Amino acid sequence: MTAIAELADLVARGDVAVLSGAGLSTESGIPDYRGPTGRGRRAEPMTYQRFVASAQARQRYWARSHVGWRQIGLARPNAGHRAVAELERRGLLAGIVTQNVDGLHQAGGARRVVELHGGLDRVMCLTCRERTPRAELERRLHEANPGWEASGTINPDGDAVLTDAQVAGFRVVDCTGCGGLLKPDVVFFGENVPTPRVDECFGIVTRARALLVLGSSLMIKSGLRFVGRAADLGIPIAIVNQGPTGGDGAAALTLDAPLGATLTELAARLQARGDVREPVPGAQ
Repeated sequence: MTAIAELADLVARGDVAVLSGAGLSTESGIPDYRGPTGRGRRAEPMTYQRFVASAQARQRYWARSHVGWRQIGLARPNAGHRAVAELERRGLLAGIVTQNVDGLHQAGGARRVVELHGGLDRVMCLTCRERTPRAELERRLHEANPGWEASGTINPDGDAVLTDAQVAGFRVVDCTGCGGLLKPDVVFFGENVPTPRVDECFGIVTRARALLVLGSSLMIKSGLRFVGRAADLGIPIAIVNQGPTGGDGAAALTLDAPLGATLTELAARLQARGDVREPVPGAQ
């Protein structure tokens, strides 16, 4: 039996928890750090502590993010995202936990998605805690920086590599309601994922019959802990990724293969077999 056939048998049982990472979005043009598109890339991520302590750090972050959003905001779901949404529509998934902040699962039609690290399409005020659409902030940044133009290589976190000269003169805007600092509604390095969100993700894994990891290297605790929970509970784990992962030793099945083609074939096999549980109400 081929690996894809084994994967189809596992998913056909239903109640599958999906854990997705950056590798699922590379075919949408969003780079990753550890997969094939990210090998050799070096970038120092912004920390929460540096962001709140330094106006210069915030200027640099928002200038880079303003440029990066042009690519992230225009990214479209790929075949892998659409295949996951189809599995959900057929009632085979217990839930989707994504480490990605690009919103492409939802854009691809998935409905029950927990964004572990938040989403770049929202902005949060650190004082009044109001959340507003990223599109509104982008409009305000454009108005505050007439004639400012820059370009650079896009990082997986959604920002661009810019020089100090490119950043100089960029104006940052604050909350329109209280004047507080604005931050993307994502978890920076140095921050903790909110406990209720982590508990929700653990709940999805705990109630599942299987865990399917898609495009995650599982090299950091943020994702690997869910694999550990599944292993502790004796829940079978399948991993589809390009390259080795930190969870391979706990997996019953691993596929080193492109995500889009593999998940499309998986969905097609399940459709041909007629495997369906309870379709998600209202899903297209």
